[in-house]
Amino acid sequence: MAAFRDMEEVSQGLLSLLGANRAEAQQRRLLRRHEQVVERLLETQDGAEQRLREVLTAEKEVAQSLLNAKEQAHQGGAELQQLEAELQRASEEDARLKASLLQLSRELEELKEIETDLERQEREVDEDTTVTIPSAVYVAQLYRRISKIEWDYECEPGMIKGIHHGPSVAQPIHLDSTQLSKKFISDYLWSLVDTEW
Repeated sequence: MAAFRDMEEVSQGLLSLLGANRAEAQQRRLLRRHEQVVERLLETQDGAEQRLREVLTAEKEVAQSLLNAKEQAHQGGAELQQLEAELQRASEEDARLKASLLQLSRELEELKEIETDLERQEREVDEDTTVTIPSAVYVAQLYRRISKIEWDYECEPGMIKGIHHGPSVAQPIHLDSTQLSKKFISDYLWSLVDTEW
């Protein structure tokens, strides 16, 4: 550095003055010059060290800022991937729900058609029943008066039970329709009826 060269020159000048025995005034002047150079050198060195510390501090701050920015970018990328995955899942769920809604809408339409058809059939049955039931009731009542049989409607399926109120004594009826033919059952029941009116 230039300061070291100046110092070397001053030192050599001092040595030559001392060797040539020059006047004391020159020595003082050179010593002052030497002190000034040393002071300048120390000030320069202090300033350089201060600047070096400032540069190192600035470099550390920049490096830390860069690391922070990279970390934030990495976190932002991870969050972006997570949000994209959530969006994908939400899109799939939305598509599934739309398909389910479409299926349910179709089923609802089918149920409405079935309901309309059932209402129509119910109206038809109501119309038929208003005509048929009175005549069926009449036939049942007529058959009961003729046959004098009181039926047990709460018996097991396949069984025919009741009581025939004959001319002298009541007679129980207990027939198994799974073992007897329909013709036999019909003939037996009509045989109980008194045909002499």
